[in-house]
Amino acid sequence: MTDGTLKLGDKDYPVRQGSVGPEVVDIRKFYGQSGMFTYDPGFTSTASCESGLTYIDGDQGILLHRGYPIDQLAEQSSFMEVAYLLLNHELPSKDELDKFIWTISRHTMVHEQLATFYRGFRRDAHPMAIMCGVVGALSAFYHDSTDIADPEQRKIASHRLIAKMPTIAAMAYKYSVGQPFLYPDNKLSYTANFMRMTFGVPAEEYEIDPVVVDAMDKIFILHADHEQNASTSTVRLAGSSGANPFACIAAGIACLWGPAHGGANEAALNMLREIGRPERIPEYIARAKNKDDPFRLMGFGHRVYKNFDPRAKVLSKAATDVLDKLGISDPVLDTARELEQLALKDDYFIEKKLYPNVDFYSGVILSAIGFPTTMFTVLFALARTVGWVAQWNEMISDPDQKIGRPRQLYTGPTQRDYIPVAKR
Repeated sequence: MTDGTLKLGDKDYPVRQGSVGPEVVDIRKFYGQSGMFTYDPGFTSTASCESGLTYIDGDQGILLHRGYPIDQLAEQSSFMEVAYLLLNHELPSKDELDKFIWTISRHTMVHEQLATFYRGFRRDAHPMAIMCGVVGALSAFYHDSTDIADPEQRKIASHRLIAKMPTIAAMAYKYSVGQPFLYPDNKLSYTANFMRMTFGVPAEEYEIDPVVVDAMDKIFILHADHEQNASTSTVRLAGSSGANPFACIAAGIACLWGPAHGGANEAALNMLREIGRPERIPEYIARAKNKDDPFRLMGFGHRVYKNFDPRAKVLSKAATDVLDKLGISDPVLDTARELEQLALKDDYFIEKKLYPNVDFYSGVILSAIGFPTTMFTVLFALARTVGWVAQWNEMISDPDQKIGRPRQLYTGPTQRDYIPVAKR
């Protein structure tokens, strides 16, 4: 809603107030009325859209999905329930959730010709490279759900993407280790089905470990959506041109692959392994404080959160549960625990508001379960597909939606005349 105006020069611009969060100056007419652009590298002070999905208060360490705190969802809900919430605005009734799960389970298989498509990749191809290619190729297999003007086709495409992503991710893993692909088993839950397709083999029955499945489900919930981050903004930008949903999600996967975005949990795990044991932590904290030392503590601090990442609190407990259940005594987790406690008491980290984030623990959990580091970002993409799809649907339905077209501050040469090559 509009809440007053802000005077810039001799013009008044409306100030809008969302349901929660800071006020926003509506500058859509700023260029037309003033002849000037705004300059905001990284869009850190610019709201690119209106959204009702996710709210983050970085100073307070708050993350809400449709108003529900992330810790409540992670502890009490399921990934399928959160997916329904993000897509449909409200938590489902029992009947609605059962119907949604049934619908998703009917889309878990992928076209059989995709198995041949996988074999076109080198055996040592990075799983994220495979994900980019395969998800983008879905539009070549599912023509009946690419008309974005048809709400029913958008709904079918959304369900297909959410349902097929675990199958595609598991196939990427199986291809990398030379094992046969496993078809989905729709009697299992969404997360248990993924675990079986990833680690099961045809020669023997896969045993479901409820503690591991619960931890994975929490990881999926905690990564489901995170407001207008780089990959989500990429999905929206691609979608603003009218691109089909499969192409938009493939674009999001490509952006997520960047080490500054989806690869952070892998970097945090590698750092903990480098430190090795708790007694070496003071040495590395000293290095982190030294501006002349290139070493940086990964898994601390966040672009948005200036407080404790609420997702990290959930995963801290989950890490203990998984390692205890699996009987793993891991010096990496001991190092993580000690590093967390020391950093939270250190004036340097307190002053700079460098708190542990979600990546700090997720890498430890995934490694304990048996995932290679190359799969970490794939799992992130699997979970975030729900948020991408929900954001894409919201964008398509927004009457104010326009094709994305950022402007620039041009600093190149002014106009000059062409000189023939012989005279240069």
